[in-house]
Amino acid sequence: MDDDEKSIRLDERQIRVLAHPLRARIPGLLRTNGPATATDLARMLDTNSGATSYHLRQLAHVGLVIDTGEGQGRRREWRATSDSHSWAPSDFDDRPDASAAATWLQRAYLRDFLERAERWEAAAAAWAPEWRDRLGLSDTVIEVTPEQAGALHAELAGLFERYRHIGSGTPGAVRLHVTTHAAPLEYSAGRGSIEATDGA
Repeated sequence: MDDDEKSIRLDERQIRVLAHPLRARIPGLLRTNGPATATDLARMLDTNSGATSYHLRQLAHVGLVIDTGEGQGRRREWRATSDSHSWAPSDFDDRPDASAAATWLQRAYLRDFLERAERWEAAAAAWAPEWRDRLGLSDTVIEVTPEQAGALHAELAGLFERYRHIGSGTPGAVRLHVTTHAAPLEYSAGRGSIEATDGA
């Protein structure tokens, strides 16, 4: 893997290393706040620098963070090696340990989303109406095939990419955290493999 990639698809080693309460948060903190030392991260995570130093080395071992070489003395400075990471649940269907790690990580990110949403709701009253009226939650219902769901996902990814830096340098612009989550309305046993029915 190159030292710098816009997005990476997690492999089995990487997802197993990320499946930890502290390590799951470190790449995101480095992406949003920029390079940091173990001491900086310990402050953000409310832990000690010995713990963050250990976890940074574990993440570096699988290529998720890298030493910038710009730290002073023993204060090594670290940055994330990508702007984002992703995986598909089926990537690890034949590897139970990695599959369990992926499930844990997904739920950890869901908890993080809920905490972010609650922090916004608690703080929203202090923001100007033009922000309060445009941020927050929304939902809708659509009916699609797996292929159409994939197309929707790709279109949304393209839309987010177009807007990623659109406000950079503009007075009044702020960074927004945008989360998407899709799930079926009905959960019925046996619905899953389109290939198994269409190919029979």
